[in-house]
Amino acid sequence: MKMKRCTKCLVPDRVPGISLSADGICNLCRDEAALVRETAKAEEARYAYEADFQKTLAECRGQGEYDCLVPLSGGKDSVYLLYRLAVELKLKVLAFTVDINIPALAWDNIRRALGKLNIDHLSYTPSQEFYKKTFRYLLRNQEERGAVYTLSYVYAPLFEGDAIKLAIEKGIPLVLAGYSPGQPEPERMLYEFSRTLICETDWTPPELVSCGEFSADELGRFYNPKRYPKGTRFPRYLAPFHAWPYNQEEIMRKVVEYGLVASSKHASPIHSNYPINWLLMYSDLQAFGYNPYAPEFSSLIRHGKANRNYWRIMGPVVDFLIRKRVGPGKEVTRSLDWLGLTADDLRITRPRGAYDPVLEQR
Repeated sequence: MKMKRCTKCLVPDRVPGISLSADGICNLCRDEAALVRETAKAEEARYAYEADFQKTLAECRGQGEYDCLVPLSGGKDSVYLLYRLAVELKLKVLAFTVDINIPALAWDNIRRALGKLNIDHLSYTPSQEFYKKTFRYLLRNQEERGAVYTLSYVYAPLFEGDAIKLAIEKGIPLVLAGYSPGQPEPERMLYEFSRTLICETDWTPPELVSCGEFSADELGRFYNPKRYPKGTRFPRYLAPFHAWPYNQEEIMRKVVEYGLVASSKHASPIHSNYPINWLLMYSDLQAFGYNPYAPEFSSLIRHGKANRNYWRIMGPVVDFLIRKRVGPGKEVTRSLDWLGLTADDLRITRPRGAYDPVLEQR
């Protein structure tokens, strides 16, 4: 049966819990009262986050060489976050990039933005072989939510942990990440990683420990606060876009207007994406029949934070490119070749939560 999408928010009807009416409107859009309540609750939370963020910046400003550390991937959000922090808020910012699987276009964005904003930047290139080994294992042993979830929630804690380690080393009180609303999973973070998570929790994925394929040195790549001596000052890890009003289209326009990126193509999340992500989307399209990012973008559309017309066109285009492995979708084949895998190797074999120790502890 051909997949259908909600005529309002574009969520696919194959997403669990989604049903479309005869006129093509999903249950989330039909329940207007619930949507109003959800929006009001989210805005109330945002106001609280915004107040905390303002207070936090006032307390941390000028306490050391840098006020904050910003993980910089070269995407529109991390680039725009640099601008807001350095230019609008006049903070002393250190940008930090973990150089794994970043495409040439994103590197162009990084160099252009840093040159424009005159911000200090550190880049770290870890072992490619470790990442290849980890990606291979994860893709052949996905948990039930699929490739994007499985790999993202091992891959992200690696570079999040690298940022925390650097902040500790340099005495930087804040790590400020360019996560948009809805990123990462709410179970992991709503505006801030919990202090328990930062100060007490070993981030090593339990499945990687138990499988027996990774050495102690390899597992030691993951952040573990228990390795630090008593009295260590751990940074806070915040997502400012959870505290500020957010509009995806406006950010894409502004980074071009301010000369932070070269063109609208450079501002597009489609073109600045990690190359491996095309393979992850391919795997999930094969497994579930819909793009795993569709629910996230549909939520942004429902709440007025993303442009429906843009994604009405680009969503099906992206899925076509992935399935046919053409244009940017060629990265599916390149990534398979890089990892020495075939499409048949992409398998779901693990239960939910097998890899994720990094859950929000409330």
